[in-house]
Parts: sequence; structure tokens; C-alpha cells
Amino acid sequence: MFVDRGHLTLEDGIGERIRTRFPRVRHGLRRLVVIGSDGSVSLAAIRWLADQDAAFVMLDRDGSVLATTGPVRPSDARLRRAQALAHQTGAAVEIARYLIDEKLKGQEEIARNTFNDYETVAKICYARKSISTARSTEAIRFFELQAALAYWNAWKFLPINFPTRDLRCVPDHWRVFGARLSPLTGSPRLATNPANAILNYLYAVLESEARLAVSALGLDPGLGVVHFDARGRDSLAFDVMEPIRPQIDAYVLNWIRREILKREWFFEQRDGNCRLMGSFAVRLSQTAIAWATAVAPIAERVAKMFSASIKKPYRQPRLPATLTQNNRRRVQGAPAATPRPPARADSFCRDCGVEVGRGQTRCRTCADVVNTAVLLRAAKQGRIAAQSHEAQARRSRTRKRHAQAVAAWKPIDLPIWLNRNFYIREIQPRLKAITLSTLIKRLGISMPYAVNIRNGKRIPHPRHWQKLADLVKTSGDVCTSDFSVQI
Repeated sequence: MFVDRGHLTLEDGIGERIRTRFPRVRHGLRRLVVIGSDGSVSLAAIRWLADQDAAFVMLDRDGSVLATTGPVRPSDARLRRAQALAHQTGAAVEIARYLIDEKLKGQEEIARNTFNDYETVAKICYARKSISTARSTEAIRFFELQAALAYWNAWKFLPINFPTRDLRCVPDHWRVFGARLSPLTGSPRLATNPANAILNYLYAVLESEARLAVSALGLDPGLGVVHFDARGRDSLAFDVMEPIRPQIDAYVLNWIRREILKREWFFEQRDGNCRLMGSFAVRLSQTAIAWATAVAPIAERVAKMFSASIKKPYRQPRLPATLTQNNRRRVQGAPAATPRPPARADSFCRDCGVEVGRGQTRCRTCADVVNTAVLLRAAKQGRIAAQSHEAQARRSRTRKRHAQAVAAWKPIDLPIWLNRNFYIREIQPRLKAITLSTLIKRLGISMPYAVNIRNGKRIPHPRHWQKLADLVKTSGDVCTSDFSVQI
């Protein structure tokens, strides 16, 4: 990545490279996400991104954030001091209560609307109620842990679908969600199946966006309120992530329930760690803007809560809404900014894995094979059912009933004007306006026979002609010449 004649130039690939250029005007670039650690980035390229208020994010495929840079803005020392003293002023408890309550609210909605697991909903509701009266961040973390155990237990037996062609290459433990904690680390890190690997990677994308958001607001990403201070971890970024995690969970859950995962998107290391291939990581990174818009109001709310703990001897100007511009929207009478939903996952054939249109489950080739097999199976079952003793008994009873009706009918009961020619000329054309259910009910015939009568393919027995004439509201008044009765 370098700058060439004022254009940001990207070269990617091995051998024959793909070259992309962005001008300084109308480039539409907001995030530049680099996956992996191979290549080079010039200082002029980083300056170009800073001048255009675009962020640079470097991620690894194992779900870790390697580097992030964003637009640099002057920070407020009083805001950072209030952040550092949050545990002494009591702001930390209020912020932790707000963040975790929003997170549990999202988890409760997923447990109720997706899993229909009301036992888990009850446990999460109890945790939310306890958090509302908690007086320390330690107590809030304890109740959050209890809710998390119940929440992830509802995911445990969630099936993971792969194309039929890939099943022979898919390990058995990849076909269910399993436990959220990895057996390799005892934590979510180093996932051992695709579903957890996807969650880890999307959480990494969200982490980078949260880090950029709090830095843009003048906060220190390393001084958290819910997460402990740790070397090499931006605790405040992890805090701000919490309310958005259920949105990522819902996105992945919707993908798993509606679509399939392809075997070629993942690979397994020798220790059992499941990793994402580069092409699939690129696909997931395209959701970064959605998580950025979702985390922006959360970060601004946290900054305002820090600011509220500052002792102000004079009127303090309103904290600017740098990320959402909601202050400006409020003055202009415009509605507040709404988060942008992530793009819906692409659809793939459940048998061969070929990409198909939205809402489709199989490609044309696989659909033809499946439909043919279904039709042959249905035809075989239909032939067997048609020759069963019950079916033969029903046909016998129907034939006897019709034979008795024909024997009891007398041609003399038929009006002289109601003959074959009159039926064909006057009654048959008007039957198209009569519903099939009416014909079946009035004549006591089957559905196929009623269809043939209405379409003119069959002429019913003369004993039915009078009822049909009554249905179409016709009589012998329209007949003037033909008085022959044909039986």
C-alpha cells in the first residue's frame, strides 16, 4: 500500500497482482482492512488515510487485532482524568450497569425469539434485575457470568449445515455449535469449530471499531470499567463492545439457521484450532461499517457518562457527538442516526455449494435431481396406495352407488327439450363459471371427473343434465327446434 501521484494504490496477490487506486475526491473509502501480516505499508499511505478520515485496521485470521489507526483529534484532558477516576467517583458502576444491561437485553431477545428457551430467558431476566441493584463492578461481572452460562448453553446443540458434497470432509465436531469455551485454552480463544471461529473473527472486527470509536472521542482505550486492566488489551474497547455482541450473535445465528457453511472456508491446524481462509475473512470484514455505526452511539453515551462525573464550576458546553452527529441532527430537526444492518449472507446450494439466488436452497442441476427423485418416489407410493385393499374397497362402493343411481333413473324423467345437443350448445359453455366444489357437491362426483366436465372433455350421464341446467339457470325456453331425446 503506497501513494502514487496523489492516489492511494493497493497491490494484492501473488504473481499477477490486482491493482486498485483511490483518488482523494469521491473515493468512498471509510475502512481499509488488511487480513494477515504479509506486505508493506508506506507512511505516506497512512497519512493519506488520516487526511481522508479513513481508518486502517490490520487483523489476523485467528480473530486478533494487530493494529488500528483512525482520524486523530485533540483529546480533552478532563475527560481522560474522569475516566481514570471513574471507580472512585462511582461512574464506573453506572457505566458498567448500562453496558451489561444492554448486552443482556439483546441476549434475552435472542433466547426468547430464536430459541424459544424460556428457562434461559428467566435466568437472564434474573441477572438483569440483580444488576440493576448491584453496587460494584465485581457484582455486575458475577451476574453477567451467570447469564452468559445460560445463554451459551442454549446454543450448544445448534446444528451447523454444510453442502452434502462436503460432508465427507467435515469433522463430526464441526456439525454442531458445541461449547463456547475452547478445549485448547479454556476460553473463547482458539476456537475448534467454524461457528465459534466466525464469532471470534467478527468480535475482532467489532473490537477494532470500538477502539477507533473511543479514541475518536478522546478516551483512553486501555482504561476500562468492566474489564480488568491488562497488558496488551484495550479494556474500554472491550467494554463498549458488550452491547453490540448480541447483534453479531444474531447475525451469525441467522446465517447458520438459514444458510450453509462451505468446507473450503476453513482449515484445521495440527492442534485442532479452526481458522478462517482469507477469502472468507474478507467476506466477514465487509460487515465492519455495520458494526461501526452500531457501536458509535454506545461510545458516545459512555463518553457523556464520564463527562457527567466531572465537577464543573461553570456551565460546560455539550460534549460533541463526533461519531453520530446527533447534536447537529437534533438542531436541524432530523431524526437520530440509526445503525446500518449488516449485509445478508449469500445463499449457496445445500448439495454442491454453488452460489444461488437469495431465498433458493439448491441450484438448478441439484434441484432437478431432487425433484425427479421426489416425483418418482411419490409415483411409486401412489401406485402402491391405489392398489391397497382400502382403495379398492372405496372404488367398489363408488361403482355400486353410481350403478344404483343409473338403474333408478328413468329417461322419462328428463324434459323433452333437454337433450344432448341442448347440453352441448347451452349448458356446457356456461359451466366454466361454476366452481369445482359446487359441481362435486351437487353431482356427487370426484374432482378429476368434475374438471373434465367443466372443460368439456366428458359429457356427464343424462341424469345429471337437469341439475346442471339448474346451476347455469337455463331452461327449454331457449330451445325452439330440437326436441329429440338422445340417451
